[in-house]
Amino acid sequence: MNSRTPSSDADFLILAINPGSTSTKIAVFRGETTILIKNISHDASQLSRFVETTDQHEFRKQLILEELAANHIPIRFHAVIGRGGLGKPISGGVYHINDTLCNDMKHAQRKHACNLGCLIAAEIAASIPGCLALTADPVMVDELIPEARFSGLPEIPRRAIWHALNQRAIARRFAREQGKRYENLNLIVCHLGGGVSIAAHRNGQAIDVNNALDGEGPFSPERAGTLPIGDLIRLCFSGRYQEAELLRMVTGRAGLEAHIGSKDVKELVSHAEAGDEKVRLLIDAMTYQIAKSAA
Repeated sequence: MNSRTPSSDADFLILAINPGSTSTKIAVFRGETTILIKNISHDASQLSRFVETTDQHEFRKQLILEELAANHIPIRFHAVIGRGGLGKPISGGVYHINDTLCNDMKHAQRKHACNLGCLIAAEIAASIPGCLALTADPVMVDELIPEARFSGLPEIPRRAIWHALNQRAIARRFAREQGKRYENLNLIVCHLGGGVSIAAHRNGQAIDVNNALDGEGPFSPERAGTLPIGDLIRLCFSGRYQEAELLRMVTGRAGLEAHIGSKDVKELVSHAEAGDEKVRLLIDAMTYQIAKSAA
């Protein structure tokens, strides 16, 4: 498998990369022992100079390499695993990153920083002889039951775009804490980040989940969630916006960002606790919509 195959699983060195809309998270593991966990935050001014999300590729990769160097971790991994992006729908699991998968990420119809995970992982792994490039449970994992695929218009089927990796990880951790197997449980799991996904897990599969990127469920720090469709259609034909502007708006410039100019929830909660009633109401509104969607 690897010319540098370790003598045991405990010596297997892994770099994990998770690009998100506002940060790049990395972790280094030797077997199951954590060597490093780092959340590299990106403020709006850093990212605004990039026209397309894919243009952030080299910027984010260099930050990862600099962070590894600052922590004296040599680039000698046995595997590099990157967060999966918005490619073709697939079942959950672990996949080798190949040229076809990288090409899908470069030309993905939906734009998001998660598309960079496979690209960065593949490049770093390629610089290390015998290193594996992997991805697991990408955001396009699709295990919807047939009834969950229908919307009210046949031209617009429902799509599963969600935080599969994070949801599965927390579901499995919960199962271990209960002394049970994830595959034997029925769970509702919520991911709360720049986007919010809420999924019904039945016996190890996510049988229903909202499209957490562009148009279902609660609004989030930066996404619109479900909108009144008639008003949205009228906005599309108002002449105020082009298609690309509207798509960027609902996927990255909506939610708390649109209402109060910030998507930093920790900072906003501090403002609410200090007496800012408008911020408090909006935080409560987002929390209410999340709870309603999970009920």
